Amino acid sequence: MKIIKNKYQSRRDFVKTAGKLIVALPLVIVPVLLIKKTSPAGYVWQIDPFKCTQCGQCKTNCVLTPSASKCVHAYRMCGYCDLCGGYLRQGVKTISTGAENQLCPTAAITRKFVEEPYFEYKINEVLCDGCAKCVKGCGDFGNGSLYMQIRHDRCVNCNECSIARTCPSNAISRVPGNIAYMPKDKR
Repeated sequence: MKIIKNKYQSRRDFVKTAGKLIVALPLVIVPVLLIKKTSPAGYVWQIDPFKCTQCGQCKTNCVLTPSASKCVHAYRMCGYCDLCGGYLRQGVKTISTGAENQLCPTAAITRKFVEEPYFEYKINEVLCDGCAKCVKGCGDFGNGSLYMQIRHDRCVNCNECSIARTCPSNAISRVPGNIAYMPKDKR
C-alpha cells in the first residue's frame, strides 16, 4: 500500500507543478513576444534635421548622460567663416577662442585656422552633451551646417525613446537601420 500511496503523491506533485507552469508560462512568454513586436528589428531612432527646432530636449531627456544625441557638422555646407554663429556667442566684443566668447558650454567645438579668412570647425563628440546651442546659433546666424543626430554607437535603442516622446517638433522617429543617419546636406 505504501508504494501505491507514493505513486499517487508523485502524480499529484507532478500535476500540481504542471498546473503552476501552465499558469505562469504565459505570464512570461506574452510580454516577451509583445516587446519583440513593438521594437522591429533593424530600426533605430534618428532626428530629422529639417524638423529639429534645437529645443535642448535631447540633452535633458535622453536616458544616457551625456546624451546619445550629438552635434554633427556637414562640412560641404559650411562657409568656414571667421564669424561662426555656431561657435561664437552673439554680441561678442572680440573674435577669439576664449571660453567667454564660445557658444558651446562644454567647449566641444574647436576651430582651426585654414587661411585668411577661413576656419575649420570640428565637434568633439565626447564633450558634446546634446544641448543644441551651437546648432541653433548656426541656423540663426549661419548656413545651418551644424545639426543634431543620434549616435548609434552610444544609443541603447530604447523601445520607447524618452527624447522622441518629449520632442515638440516630432523630429525623432524610427528609421531603417540601413539609413540610420540622415545627412542634412542631402534631401
